[in-house]
Amino acid sequence: MEDGRRVLSDVVSTQVDIHRRWGGVVPELASRNHVVQVMPVLHEALTRAGKRLDDVDLIAVTSGPGLIGALLVGVQVAKSLSLATGKPFVGANHLEGHLLAIRLLEDAPEPPFLGLVVSGGHTSFYEVRDYGHYKLVGSTRDDAAGEAFDKTARILGLPYPGGLPIDQLAQKGNPEAIRFPRALPGADNFDVSFSGLKTAVLHHVKKHGLPEGQGLADLCASFQEAVADALSKKFVGAARRLGLERLVVCGGVAANSRLRSLCLERARERGLKLFLPPVRLCTDNGAMIAVAGYEAWRRGLRGDFSLSADPAWRM
Repeated sequence: MEDGRRVLSDVVSTQVDIHRRWGGVVPELASRNHVVQVMPVLHEALTRAGKRLDDVDLIAVTSGPGLIGALLVGVQVAKSLSLATGKPFVGANHLEGHLLAIRLLEDAPEPPFLGLVVSGGHTSFYEVRDYGHYKLVGSTRDDAAGEAFDKTARILGLPYPGGLPIDQLAQKGNPEAIRFPRALPGADNFDVSFSGLKTAVLHHVKKHGLPEGQGLADLCASFQEAVADALSKKFVGAARRLGLERLVVCGGVAANSRLRSLCLERARERGLKLFLPPVRLCTDNGAMIAVAGYEAWRRGLRGDFSLSADPAWRM
């Protein structure tokens, strides 16, 4: 990355095929595959950018939150590169990376704004007053939205990760076919909950059997509508109560077509401006960590060889 905003190359090695047979991420397999792929990915990124390590001014690495084994691989590689080249490095927060991926857009919003980080492991609302100053104002009380998608897909016999197959089927279905619950709709807070929704899908399947064809599409559309409806209402409502006019949706689930369209629709109705990263920047990628690392360095943060992975690092 150049000047914190311009991506010269962004290489992603996916492990989906490795974990799909288990229906979810297996931490040990993830760590081992990180060891195998990290250097080839690094070399490919440099090659595509037409650069050498000597050209690099700063190395950014995800040091949390996440799976400890996978994080440690990245941290140790960053330290090794720094030691070998004399280049400085800095630890970046994975969630901040998702929030700041929006900086890669030409019309990127400046703080303050309200950010929704929604992924397989996180569903949280952050008030962003400035870069490096984040206030958690609401989150899920149980399952993350992406986790609910994955678990529902497993119930329905759909492949992992569940977000894409459910979204694809939902586009052929009727979102009003089944009225699934929306948890905490009138609560005087910005929290959400998806555990009950997942259980409602399970009870529906036990009562009516595993649907096929149009029935499966209708069930997927109804489930997806329940998730998108609950999240978009809380999101827009929170922005209005906090007096924020700009909104950012990010994270893997931000690629969901219905969540994107419903957030956009409700933001426009309230006269708010919604910013959405392109789908390729919603899922985990190196470019977003480069942005987060760049901004962390500008704030005066520095990495040293005592840096370790923090799987529970909170912003």
